[in-house]
Amino acid sequence: MLSKSAAERVLYAIGCPFVRTFYRVSAVGLDNLPDGGFLLVPNHISWVDALVLQLACPRPIRYVIDQEYYHKPVLHPILRALGCIPINIRHSHAAVRAAAEKVGEGEIVCVFPEGQLERRGVLLRLQRGYELIARHSKAQVVPVWLDQLWGSIFSFQGGRFFTKFPKRFPYHVTVAFGKPLTAEDADSATVREELLKLGEFCFSRRPSLDRHLAEECVRGLKRRSFATAVIDGIDHSELSRAKLLGAAAALSRHLRKEFADERIAIVLPASKGSMLANLAVTMANKVPVDLNFTIGRAANESCCKRANLRVAISATPFIERIKDFPWPETILKLDELLPRMKRQIVFWWIMSLLLPARLLLCLLQIPKQGGHAEAVLLFTSGTTGEPKGVVVSHRNVVGNVSQFRALLDAKKTDAILASLPFFHTFGSTVTLWYPLIEGVRIVTYPNPLDAAHCSALIERYKLTFLLLTPTFLRLYLRKAEPEHLRSLRLIITGAEKLPLDLAGHFEKRFQKKVFEGYGLTETAPVVSVNLPDPEPKRPGEHVQPSSRLGSVGRLAPGIAAEIREPETNRKLSLYEAGMLWLRGPNIFEGYLHDPKRTAEVLSDSWLKTGDIGRFDEDGFLYIEGRLSRFSKIGGEMVPHEAIEQKIIDLLQFSGRDERPLAIVGVQDEAKGEALVLLSAVDIDLADLRKKLQEAGVPNLWIPKQVHRVEAIPVLASGKLDLKKCNEVAAEG
Repeated sequence: MLSKSAAERVLYAIGCPFVRTFYRVSAVGLDNLPDGGFLLVPNHISWVDALVLQLACPRPIRYVIDQEYYHKPVLHPILRALGCIPINIRHSHAAVRAAAEKVGEGEIVCVFPEGQLERRGVLLRLQRGYELIARHSKAQVVPVWLDQLWGSIFSFQGGRFFTKFPKRFPYHVTVAFGKPLTAEDADSATVREELLKLGEFCFSRRPSLDRHLAEECVRGLKRRSFATAVIDGIDHSELSRAKLLGAAAALSRHLRKEFADERIAIVLPASKGSMLANLAVTMANKVPVDLNFTIGRAANESCCKRANLRVAISATPFIERIKDFPWPETILKLDELLPRMKRQIVFWWIMSLLLPARLLLCLLQIPKQGGHAEAVLLFTSGTTGEPKGVVVSHRNVVGNVSQFRALLDAKKTDAILASLPFFHTFGSTVTLWYPLIEGVRIVTYPNPLDAAHCSALIERYKLTFLLLTPTFLRLYLRKAEPEHLRSLRLIITGAEKLPLDLAGHFEKRFQKKVFEGYGLTETAPVVSVNLPDPEPKRPGEHVQPSSRLGSVGRLAPGIAAEIREPETNRKLSLYEAGMLWLRGPNIFEGYLHDPKRTAEVLSDSWLKTGDIGRFDEDGFLYIEGRLSRFSKIGGEMVPHEAIEQKIIDLLQFSGRDERPLAIVGVQDEAKGEALVLLSAVDIDLADLRKKLQEAGVPNLWIPKQVHRVEAIPVLASGKLDLKKCNEVAAEG
């Protein structure tokens, strides 16, 4: 092990105290560092990564650096004194040999494998240069993760370097060193997987994730108190952030005083009242349970019984609209209750303006920690059976909001259309809790199917974010005009697969790209999302891609992934197709009163998603389909969604507003399963069979029967109702 040179000691004596003035660096995993020479491969977030990494490492590091920077007159003397190794990307052999020699001499050599600074705060493609050095020197490779540098003035957060104010001072950073890999094992897929796991480890250690959800909301609403929080899209009334906080505080005190119940049901569509009710229940340290009033009486009776719901919050006009609903014994009607609380609301509104956040939190008796305690109870949409109660903790919601914040990087002028119901996980986190915490203005509207009214609201209030499902997006093609959507700068779909033809038609009509994301109720829900590519500063300039057609985007910060064999759970490469497993602070706590189902999907804090997926080398995730949407025929896994898309393309059904067909697997004595095509249009099976064969579709993929139906069963969220589809196919 070599000691520092005199020049190095001088530079470190000057540089380290300077960097420590601005950064507090915590090193984790130092015992993983080998004694001799080895290769370090970190993520690359900011201009000061090398300095921070050196602060965390007890030994000097030799950095492989682009020769363009190495030879800059101001930097060259310092970089040469520090023993940096210049590299020419096009002619890298000399640098590879020099790096291998340094490793052979017992030194630490660091290569930033992404080759450039991240522009979105997520891991880019890993260049293969580090593999050449590792194999040439037979060196061990140590992955290392630098956490919390995204957002510093030296990162590209906000779309610029340097020209922004520091968010914290001093800036706390974690550097986590992983276990060493042999040169043979350190391929790009394995190193990417290990870096993601280190990123998840660091993200999950952030103290802010243990805050109570109500505390996050109060602190969020205290910022810009006079700004508009919510506009009701029906009567166009507005609530400022301070008034919303005052009304929620008054209602929370009433709930805390009058009811000892752990959970309180909320039966309202997306609205100002629903937002207020959810916030008040959380501030009362109770669990809001937004019930899906569209799934029928029996399913809601099951939900109420499972969650022991005895109190519900609603409003008289809405109660009169849903006649056949199993109301619990006590119903609080906001339209009757809030007018009687006017004095308390005014009092807490004034308090919210005058008191600092810490004192207000004490007066409202909001706990200092939420952690793994239940914060929100969501019931799954029941696509494959009876709704399951998904226990979402404070840590899950706070963590996922933090992840979504980093991805979206919203501005103060941004505004969201909140038309998705809050009983849907997408609506709950993205259009309820995220705006409350982040200070993003929302406009609520209770019916996402009314695309004409929704598009008018987008135009009237100059909304910038549209977050919805592909089923609802299809309605905009028929009912909206291009000028209605001109203000939108980001359109994201989730909850179901985005058909490429729909995205193409939408972009052609509105000149707006549609970006697909991916999530589950069990992941609170955001896992990954495609985003617009950065604007090039100069014509012809290469920019880092932030989206890829057919993918669901890159993983959100703080999420680790594995690909495993569906039947044996044997680990596969990230670049192979298999069962997607995820780990992160947003992974739910389990199913309510259902340990058996919980054990089926949770293992050592890893979530078995039920989705077949793979990653490409740039880190984009591709979802091939749900395991429940595959049939095993003759020993082969046959994907339903791929067959559906092939039939839609061949029969030219892509322009329809409603879902035209669905593939269902039914039991078959000969081959285990057989494919049945449910169709809402007339299809000649013989003609379809001929077209599929001519298109080169395998015989196993061709449906044996066509069953004509009036409409393909879908849920209120727009997702395919698999349970109903299976029943219809069985009857047919």
